[in-house]
Amino acid sequence: MEKSTNVGHPISLLDLPESTLDFILKCLSPIDLCTMSKVCVLLKGKCQSDEFWENHIKQKWGRVIGDAVYNEWKWHIAIAKDGVLLKNRHTNQTGSVGSFSGVWPNLFLGSYLEHFKFLSAQKSNNSMMSLYFSLETGSFWFPAQVYKGLMIHNALVNYDSQSNTFQARYQNGGWICLGKNIEWDMVRAPSVDTPPYVVHLSHCLDTLKPDDHIEIQWRPNTQSPYDWWYAVIGHLDSCNQNCCQCEYNDTLIVEFRQYPEISNMRRIKLCRKKNEEQGDRIGGYYGGIRKLQNHNEIETWKKLFTLQFQVLITLPNSFQEFNHTAPVLYMPPVAAQVQIL
Repeated sequence: MEKSTNVGHPISLLDLPESTLDFILKCLSPIDLCTMSKVCVLLKGKCQSDEFWENHIKQKWGRVIGDAVYNEWKWHIAIAKDGVLLKNRHTNQTGSVGSFSGVWPNLFLGSYLEHFKFLSAQKSNNSMMSLYFSLETGSFWFPAQVYKGLMIHNALVNYDSQSNTFQARYQNGGWICLGKNIEWDMVRAPSVDTPPYVVHLSHCLDTLKPDDHIEIQWRPNTQSPYDWWYAVIGHLDSCNQNCCQCEYNDTLIVEFRQYPEISNMRRIKLCRKKNEEQGDRIGGYYGGIRKLQNHNEIETWKKLFTLQFQVLITLPNSFQEFNHTAPVLYMPPVAAQVQIL
């Protein structure tokens, strides 16, 4: 039998149905997507589209970035697309840029992009891809929250790909280095969109009851930003726990169980009818309350609680004696935490 001389044309990747091609591209790594984008103009457009890069951002960064990061990045993209604004109106001598809100002294930096020229006009058209690599290279300092002891700082964070950790800066009068080599599980997306200097509007005050886990804002003075502290709602001294009515009382007991029973910082009383700052210059100022309903958040705090006591127990005797054997007894929360961390 005579062999056929008609040889079919080889099937090109571009001959595949669009849905099949998209499925293949979704399976590619970020580096492979960049390589594929160099094949032809059509694949370049597809491989740089936000659809594919949003998936990669969510997979790697979803736990540590939230809406605040996307909003900040949109601001940077808008500035990059406006050629007039690039002429030193939003950049400094190093070519970096950040967005500010508030007035002095409560001026808050929302994000910080090093080397603003990274966002060329072409890259600014590929918003999610440029965001991914700005995060990956550490050039984008983004808003996040960092666990420190039994509190959370609002901070600017950037990623170090070599160590697969983060470093963070904390704003309190000036920019303070909060830490380096911070592990992934010590960073989270901002839990609320309330700026650090503003009292969070609580929506849970009327329903809080004993043993509820909460995070509460605290600051040492009215010029400092709020940090978030872990606490548990307690019972009133007059409560008959067999017939508890604490959740109906106007007085709210907040327990910081990291302090011993005899500490004057162990239990504080707040008025649940006041959705405003409460406190004084001696004990500090308490702001809004956020009720914890996510099991993973509660478990994270419990692990940190256990870790903190392990650190305290293993402190050398000389340290204990220097701090009068009780470094967390009678000090405001921030001072106490700094000494044992």
